[in-house]
Formats: sequence, structure tokens, C-alpha cells
Amino acid sequence: MNDINLVEKMPEMLSGKELYDRLTDLPEYSEEVRRKSQTERLIALSTLYDIYLPSEMSVEIYSKLYLALLRSLQKKGTRAAVQQSYQNHNMIIQKESRGIIGGSDSFSIVGCSGIGKSSAINRAISIITKNRMIEIEKPVTRIIPCLIVQCPWDASVKSMLLEILRKSDELLETDYYSNALKVRATTDVLIGVVAQVALQHIGLLIIDEIQNCVTAKGGKGLVSMLTQLINSSGISIGLIGTPDTLSLLESAFQLARRSLGLQYNALNNDEYFMGFCRLLFQYQYVQKDMEITPQIVNWLYEHSGGVTSVVVSLIHDAQELAILTGHETLDISMLNQAYDKRMQLLHDYIRPAATIKKTTKRKKNVMEESIKLPTSDCSISELVQKAKDECLDIVALFREYFVVEEITI
Repeated sequence: MNDINLVEKMPEMLSGKELYDRLTDLPEYSEEVRRKSQTERLIALSTLYDIYLPSEMSVEIYSKLYLALLRSLQKKGTRAAVQQSYQNHNMIIQKESRGIIGGSDSFSIVGCSGIGKSSAINRAISIITKNRMIEIEKPVTRIIPCLIVQCPWDASVKSMLLEILRKSDELLETDYYSNALKVRATTDVLIGVVAQVALQHIGLLIIDEIQNCVTAKGGKGLVSMLTQLINSSGISIGLIGTPDTLSLLESAFQLARRSLGLQYNALNNDEYFMGFCRLLFQYQYVQKDMEITPQIVNWLYEHSGGVTSVVVSLIHDAQELAILTGHETLDISMLNQAYDKRMQLLHDYIRPAATIKKTTKRKKNVMEESIKLPTSDCSISELVQKAKDECLDIVALFREYFVVEEITI
């Protein structure tokens, strides 16, 4: 196998505006849809979930995946890869394992749920893997540029290995999975088979939902298997998960050094977030047009915590409620209804921020007052009555005796 030919099969690496345009996905939209029936508009409303506006995270993930695939392809066909193939054969027959080719170019992508990690990965892969399969004539070889599998909910090592073989068979039209089931292959044998398949036929392996290993009983076993697979396959393996994954990756140095990568938090209330909200507001399916304002953007940020998937759900459900109730306007009242009625399960995780109004007014001493006021141990009801009798500002009066903070919701 010629590694130069493999690299030539990859599309040119993109950057700048060209990359941004390729990553962007904006479904078609026409104002005519707002004059259609209620049913047609409700069906068309799901278009909101197809919108993708690339961010800095999208560009970084694209670059990471492209370079990881490039390094994997460069290793295939080399002398080290041939030696590793013999070692993998010994692992299957004699259950002896020794990593030669290594996998220090593996990585992790960690970020909170709902910020668009999976969407960014899928968009990047769709551009990088222009051809679904890389095919070489001499010798005849088929290589899957990128294979995505999901970590089992119970972190089962055997289930993970079998899933890799099953998905490989779907694309390669091979029988690795069925053969493994027929011979009832042990976990040690499966590791050798998967390492061999990955070495010969997989460019980049993405394991999503890796945080399942954190709480599952078999999590440590799966982590150990991944370390062995990284060493024995020589391909780049990407571990994708939520921040809970960090405790897992940091638990062992041998895994931590192989999984250095990208970490992301929820969005800040910045220009990108504002642009994302403005873009979503262009897709209105209610009959009355509503312009987005800075107040609405701030409301969306406070009620979403900067999580893009929540923003999309809020705007989608607000429009759905507006259409169903006949309100037909995407305004704050509908957004509040969507948050209160549709997002109840998220209320414990996303709470609107409270802005404290600072005041420099000093609390006065009662003895400084020329007018006789109630003593400092008076009740609130007495202060309220005094404010009524003398037409005083109740908040200002309270400040004379208590520390008062005003908040804006």
C-alpha cells in the first residue's frame, strides 16, 4: 500500500471564508410559507433544527479531524504498520500483544451537552470525507475515512468491539462481525481483530458519548481496552464526551497523554450568539413579523445558558405555541410560555441570571433623622404604615434600616 496515494485521495484542506461557507447549512426559506395553513406551517417549522452556523469551535474541530485523518493515512503501508499487522495476528492466535506503531495522535473533544459538538463533527466529516470510501487498486484496498460509533451505555468492552466490527462490515461489505459471533470470540481475540481491521481499513475512529464510562461498572475496563487499541491499531481515535469525561481521561497518565484535545463550554453572550439568534429569527412561520431586539437576545441567553440547542428549542416551541393559540407573533410572551411549559425539566439547570443594582447610598442612623421614626427593632408592617401615612418611598425607607438590594430579572 502506498501512503502517498492515500494522502492524495484526501480533499484539499480548507480555511477562511471558503471553509466557513462549506460548514454553513442554511435551509431554504420563503415568506410565502407564513400565509399557508396552520398544518403546513407547523410541519415547515422543523426546518429550524436543520440550521447550522459555524463557530470558532467548528473550525477547530474541522482542523483537528483533518490532521488526525492525515496522520493515520500516512502510517498505513509503512514498515511499522506491516510489523504491527504481524503483532495483531499474534494477538489473535497467541494472545500476545505489543504495540509498535503507537497512537499518540489520538485526541478528545470535550464540551457540555447541547453546544453543537456532534453537529460540528458531522459537518466536518462530510467535508473531509468527500468520497465515502477510499479505494486503492494496487493492492486492492478499501479504507473507511471516518467511522463513528457510540460508547455502550454500560461501557461493555465486548459490545464496543462488536459495534466497531458491525459498522465496518456495513461499509466494507465484509463478514468480521458475523464471523466473530460464530466462533464466540473472546474479548482478547476481538481486540486483535478490531486492531487489525482498524490498521488496514479505518482512517479515523470517533467514539461518541464516552462519558458513559464514568458511571458504568465496566468503565475502567473499557478505558484500558481503548489504550490497548490505540497502541495496536496506529490510527487516530477521537473520544467525544461531556465535561464528566475529564475525570476519566485524567485518571491514568497513559490515557491522558493520548487524549489531549479540545474543550468547550457554553457560549458567551457575544457577537456570535447575537448573530445566531438573529439568524433563527429570520425563520419565522407565524403570520405577524417580529424584529429581534437586544432585549430578546439577552432574554434568550439568560434562559438558555448559552446552549445553542436550547435556543433553537425555545424559538421553535414559542412559534409552535403562537401558531396553535392563534397569537401568531414570536414575542417575549410566547418565549416565556415556551420556557415555562416546554422547558420545565431544564429549569434546575438553567436559571435566568439576576442583575444586582448597586447603590452607594449609606444607611442612615436613626439618631440623624430630624423626624421621629420607629426604633430599629420595629416591624416591617410599621415601616409600611409610616410610608403610607407620610407618603414616603417604601424602598428608600427600608434602606434606612435594612440592607436592600434591587434585582432586575
